[in-house]
Amino acid sequence: MITLERMLKHMAWANQHVLNFLVDLPDEALSAHVVNPDWNVAEIVGHIVSAADRYGVRLTGFESTDIARPSSMNDVRDLIPLTERFDARLLAAAADEDAKVLVRHSDGDFECWRSTILSQAVHHATEHRAQLASALEAKGFAAPDLDDIDLWAFETCSSPQ
Repeated sequence: MITLERMLKHMAWANQHVLNFLVDLPDEALSAHVVNPDWNVAEIVGHIVSAADRYGVRLTGFESTDIARPSSMNDVRDLIPLTERFDARLLAAAADEDAKVLVRHSDGDFECWRSTILSQAVHHATEHRAQLASALEAKGFAAPDLDDIDLWAFETCSSPQ
């Protein structure tokens, strides 16, 4: 049976790659943005991590974690194990049966499939990793090469199980 497992493993691997890439940049890179200065690298990083937590909360009922936006690369370094934990929780949730769950959202509550939440987690992280790379490039910082973290790279370079 084909499942979401590979996609979730790729997401976790790519998230780790990007966060580990970031910590070698100067702290000033966190303020890099494309158009909106409020949507800068620090905000995007915090958003990726906190969203992974919230998706897991929706699937497991665990309490959410308060994620502060990083103000230094040391803060980003501190987010690496949290991200790993949140991504592992999503991967573990993929082993459960698909079922409808109630999602509490700022736009209103709704029901959706557990597989929809997991799919959204993967697409969401991918979208924001691309935004992060664009923000860095727009301000002249080195950016992770997105081809280095695509699915082909995961398949051929990561030695995944």
